[in-house]
Amino acid sequence: MADSHAWDSKTGGPEARKHAPATLRNRDAITDVLKDVLPKAGLILEIASGSGEHAAYFANVFPHLQFQPSDVSAEACRSIAAWADEAGARNILTPVQLDVMQDSWPVAQADAILCINMVHISPWAASEALFRGASAVLPQGGPLYLYGPYISADIETAPSNLAFDQSLKSRNPDWGLRNLADMDALARMHGFIREQMIKMPANNLSLVYRRS
Repeated sequence: MADSHAWDSKTGGPEARKHAPATLRNRDAITDVLKDVLPKAGLILEIASGSGEHAAYFANVFPHLQFQPSDVSAEACRSIAAWADEAGARNILTPVQLDVMQDSWPVAQADAILCINMVHISPWAASEALFRGASAVLPQGGPLYLYGPYISADIETAPSNLAFDQSLKSRNPDWGLRNLADMDALARMHGFIREQMIKMPANNLSLVYRRS
C-alpha cells in the first residue's frame, strides 16, 4: 500500500515525533463518535496510525482500553513510539509495522479496529485488504471504524472535496475519494454491515462497520 502521511517533518525534533495538523482539528469530533462505538474493554488496533498523535490522545481518553498502533512505515512507528512516551499512557502497546496488503497481520486478534485517513491515500486494493484482514482479526460484532472524505449519492460532494479528489489523483492515479456504495459492497463481501454513517467537520464522514 502507499506510504504517505500528511505530517510536518520540520517539527519532528530529535525524538522523531512527527506532527499531523489534521489530528488537532479532528480528534475531539472522532472521540465523540468513538465513545459510542468502542467496547467497554479490550484491545483496539489502529491501522495506519501515521504520526501516532491519535493513538496517544485516545489512550488517555479511554484508559480502560488497550491501544495497539501500527503503520506500514518504520519512520511512522518511531514517531508513534515517541508520542506514546510523551503521553505517558500505560495502555499504548509498542507500535508494530503492519502492511494491510500482507496475508498475515502481526496482530492476530482485536476487539475493534480504527483506520483514520488511509482509504483515500492508498490504492483500492488496500481497502480490500483492510476488510479482508479485519474479518480475520475481529470477533462477531466487532467494529471497524473508518474516518475520512467519501463520495455518496445521498450527500452533495463539497467543491473542496472534489478538488481534493483531483489533487490526490494527480499525485497517484490509484488514490482518490472512494464511493460509499463501493465501500458498503466491499464490506458485505467480507462479512461486514455498515451500522452508522456520521457527518463530521470539514466534509468528512465516520463510517462504522460491524462484523456479522
